[in-house]
Amino acid sequence: MPVDPVGFWGAPTASIDWCEQNYALLPWVCEAFNTVSSLAMVLAGALGLSRQTFAREVRVAFALLVLVGLGSIAFHATLRFELQMLDELPMLYLVTWLVWLLVENGPEPRLGRWFPAVLLVYVLLATGATLQRGGAQFLAFHLSFGTLEILCLGRVTWLALQPENAPVRRSFVLGLAAYATGIAAWFVDLKACTLVGVTLPAHGIPNPQLHAWWHLLVSIGFFLLLRVVSFDRVQARLRQH
Repeated sequence: MPVDPVGFWGAPTASIDWCEQNYALLPWVCEAFNTVSSLAMVLAGALGLSRQTFAREVRVAFALLVLVGLGSIAFHATLRFELQMLDELPMLYLVTWLVWLLVENGPEPRLGRWFPAVLLVYVLLATGATLQRGGAQFLAFHLSFGTLEILCLGRVTWLALQPENAPVRRSFVLGLAAYATGIAAWFVDLKACTLVGVTLPAHGIPNPQLHAWWHLLVSIGFFLLLRVVSFDRVQARLRQH
């Protein structure tokens, strides 16, 4: 939702312009709330990386989350398509890594070498689709990402319900609640921009900056859900010994 149609970084070239007013707070930052809130992903990722008790493979996921957060900062600060890719492509690689992590959660391979090969082909095709400019880009990315995201949420739910993972079930419930609330905020910001960005301010109610809340809530949810994944992975290795 532009205030200044050009701004410091020029007219937006990204495939999506979120509901926050552009350059409303700072002349050199396109979406200030969305930019600052992206730090939540960097902080959640850094916190996960610092936890030596987390499984090594899970800490790789946290490292990827740091990259997502940095890319999100660059994207929302500029709304340039090239920097949008620094946000969306790491998201795609992160969720692909999580699919492997959640399926191959035992001490021994479950599906064999063909599984990572299939994931590699998928992520290459999804990368190509995401890099396409035009109106279909946004849909292509979210179909590619969303499909794997649903698979991951289903799998982590199954893991959390296993009796041996009862000690982290509270983390699962809180994490899933935060993540689901974040998705709801993201969806309302996307689909009801006129309401939250125009109608509410016209009646003296500020834009609630729901996309910024998505950043915060998904960071909390991601950290808590990965705690479940790490616990399951560590316990599986301990049972082997």
